[in-house]
Amino acid sequence: MDKPTKKSQRVQSLTRKQQVTVLKRLFKYAWLFKRQFATALVFAIGLSIINVALPRMLQYYMDHYLVHQSTGLQIVIGFAIVYFIGTMIKAIVQFVQNFAFSMGAERTLEKIRSNLYKKLHTFGMEYFDRTPAGSIVSRVTNDTKTLYDFWNLFLTIFVAAFAMISAFVAMLSVSVPLALATAAFILVLYFVVWLYQKLSSKIYRTLRELLSQINTKLNESLMGINIIQQFGQQKRMTKEFETKNQAYFHMRNKMINVNSFLLYPTITLMFTLAELIALSGFGVQSMHTIVAAGVIYAFISYQQNFFNPLSDVMNYMSYFQDGLVAGFRIMKMFDHQSTAPLQNETSNKQITEGKIEFRHVTFGYEPDKPIFTVQPGQTLALVGHTGSGKSSIVNILLRFYEFGEGQILIDDQDIRDFSTQELRQKLGLVIQEPYLFYGDIAKNIRMFDDKITDQQVKQAAEFVDADQFISKLPNKYHAKVIERGSTFSTGQRQLISFARTIVRDPTVLILD
Repeated sequence: MDKPTKKSQRVQSLTRKQQVTVLKRLFKYAWLFKRQFATALVFAIGLSIINVALPRMLQYYMDHYLVHQSTGLQIVIGFAIVYFIGTMIKAIVQFVQNFAFSMGAERTLEKIRSNLYKKLHTFGMEYFDRTPAGSIVSRVTNDTKTLYDFWNLFLTIFVAAFAMISAFVAMLSVSVPLALATAAFILVLYFVVWLYQKLSSKIYRTLRELLSQINTKLNESLMGINIIQQFGQQKRMTKEFETKNQAYFHMRNKMINVNSFLLYPTITLMFTLAELIALSGFGVQSMHTIVAAGVIYAFISYQQNFFNPLSDVMNYMSYFQDGLVAGFRIMKMFDHQSTAPLQNETSNKQITEGKIEFRHVTFGYEPDKPIFTVQPGQTLALVGHTGSGKSSIVNILLRFYEFGEGQILIDDQDIRDFSTQELRQKLGLVIQEPYLFYGDIAKNIRMFDDKITDQQVKQAAEFVDADQFISKLPNKYHAKVIERGSTFSTGQRQLISFARTIVRDPTVLILD
């Protein structure tokens, strides 16, 4: 059951195996857009080369020209032009790299969100009975959106890897001992990353659960706002929402504390210490020999190129854990096995007469039930107290739910031998609580099926006596319908829903 409870809020961190599994499945989607990601990586390599070349250029200029008073204006201007061109090339490379990766990330998210939406429509009705709508919306929207920053982390990691390797090689060319001393900080970084993952994984998983509960509570309040106001439940609903919101706030506060302590400040401290070691090393070296200013500048610049990408990586580490948790929740939805009852979709059988027979059917009730048959042209009324199973019979007849033992026959053929399309076309259902979509009345009657003509829409409305109030509206059949048709009365919505079923000329008409 997806609905969180107090117990479920005490979630555990994702195990290493779960993290690896989520990454593998997410990368399968990214592989579909490998061209965009490959382009970004190629330009990331180019960017790392430029980042090494520019400081080397400045070092050469400082050591070979600035130390001489005879350096002419022409050389200064020429160098400035060359350096400006190099900087512009760097900006272009950065743009292409970011644009290509962003397009790959966006298309990956679009694919995941689209597949998730398709998967949603394969679930049986029991899934929607048990899972709050807000929780579903949170997974399709919030969780998928989180993956965008998650992908950007990988771009940052690749850029950082190339930049650190190139910067380390450049530092080796200047001073091997100082380069190795700088690289030693990687061990500290590894420990910080391990500690951050350990602390943040559980926090982010709890945050996702709480955000899902907030969306659920908000959706419940909006859907039942008239009942809430009618029975004066505003204070209770507000208090419940504030409880969830406060829990989310406190958990976010914990996350901010962890991020503030372990991410950017840690990298800044490591860079400061590395810079101190480098300056101390050059200071000691200057006691025995002359150290050129350009050499010191170049080495410090390489250190900046070494640590700056690490700062970006650490800043994105929060998105990594958030993305893993979001990906885990999304994959759980993909893996959910609740499917709609299976039909023989390749069948060419058609419903002609509409004879319906329930033969010893069980659906959570006693199996020893007698046969009942509805002959073509006959009307059958199912009467019983609330919860006796009237709607359940409709649900299994429409194949919203799978039944247990027995058979349901239509025209003396098993209902499972008909395709879903044939059942939906020939069995017309008018539900007790009609739902109208954004658009106009005509679109709601034809349910956006352009094959149904305006004349057929009007005839269906006349048949159910809906034309009497529709014809009095300013735009008649093109009168605007907002969410759930709230501007129409319950009776008017019911008539429009009735006409929606009649316009398809069903063989069997079912009124729930």
